[in-house]
Amino acid sequence: MSTVPPVDAADIPDFPHPRSSTCPFGLSPEMRRLAGRGPVSRVRSWGGSTPWVVTSHAEQKALLADSRLSADFSHPGFPSPVPPQNTGKADMSFVGMDDPEHARLRRMVSGAFTVRRVEALRPRVREMTETCIERMLDGPKPADLMEAVALPIPSMVISELLGVPYRDHDFFQTNSRTLVSAVADTGARQAAHARLAAYLDDLVGAKLAQPGDDLLSRLGERVEAGELTRREAATMGVLLLLGGHETTANMITLGTLLLLQHPDQLARLRDAGEDTEVVASAVEELLRYLSIVHLGRRRTALEDIEVAGHTIRAGEGVILLGELANRDPLVFPEPDTLDLARNARRHQAFGGGSHHCVGQPLARMELQVVYPALFRRIPTLRLATEVSRVPFKYDAVIYGVHELPVTW
Repeated sequence: MSTVPPVDAADIPDFPHPRSSTCPFGLSPEMRRLAGRGPVSRVRSWGGSTPWVVTSHAEQKALLADSRLSADFSHPGFPSPVPPQNTGKADMSFVGMDDPEHARLRRMVSGAFTVRRVEALRPRVREMTETCIERMLDGPKPADLMEAVALPIPSMVISELLGVPYRDHDFFQTNSRTLVSAVADTGARQAAHARLAAYLDDLVGAKLAQPGDDLLSRLGERVEAGELTRREAATMGVLLLLGGHETTANMITLGTLLLLQHPDQLARLRDAGEDTEVVASAVEELLRYLSIVHLGRRRTALEDIEVAGHTIRAGEGVILLGELANRDPLVFPEPDTLDLARNARRHQAFGGGSHHCVGQPLARMELQVVYPALFRRIPTLRLATEVSRVPFKYDAVIYGVHELPVTW
């Protein structure tokens, strides 16, 4: 039983947008007010539904590891992050599954993202980064950092890892942007997913005929062994291709813009040189501070769950707001201060529990390479417009900027 009196329906606020044009790097005033309501409360969402929101770090960490919460999108009470007319029915592979099927499929790709294997890629990522920066320096000013550096690097990395031809980057980047849009309608999202799924299915077929040293070829081996259907292999490819470039590209641009607004913190990163601990710490703080997966991890309760004096009933939706967990003052003192010296490793930018981001070692490594290289090679890098004129991605599930004009 709940130990807290039920909240009157009229007192339930609408689900707030986490960002604000007046504070694009922080949290919107509405989001802060939601945090002030306590660690667990209700919000009004699409169609009048009233899912629970969890705002505190401790409760979120526990719930992300709780098997009584389901990640399956098909549950009637699942709290979609976008309006019903924009959801579509895209199959996002194991992200929308529960164990044991989630674990079975995830194990087929997780070996490619171990720390050891990712570290073996670091020299190649350094080479890519130097090439992209050099091309930007040789080109016109101002330049769009997103198009010149931030988007190409993770796109090339995930392409090589998967076995996807990078020459097709315009195709998969364009369709990926539609899939992570919060405003694209159902038809557009379904069409984008269908195009990517067909493209990856063709690639899996090619790998079956002529395998290589890449992840799609290894998935093809699973198909031949009867452990995986070709469709499952293709949808896993869609997930990894999308996740492997969209999030990191936005972190590169948004983190660069944030650092340009904090020259003292930028100097700490620039002066770190080959000090890998300082660089790694800086990346963790940027991940905490920016929290670019910014509409919450969404779940449905399979059983009644007691949380902070409230009872979340079976079938009710739950939204775990990582951007608020990462600003929890009980875990991160002065959480609104960017402090690259902070120990921020407890952040939840990559989620938690069995559904934590499978590619997080790769994302960390790429950021550890790109940020120092960018400011070492271009010490006079600066924004080529006013911050107020930068087009932030208020319209996307993954936060960032559409473009970032810079000069030097």
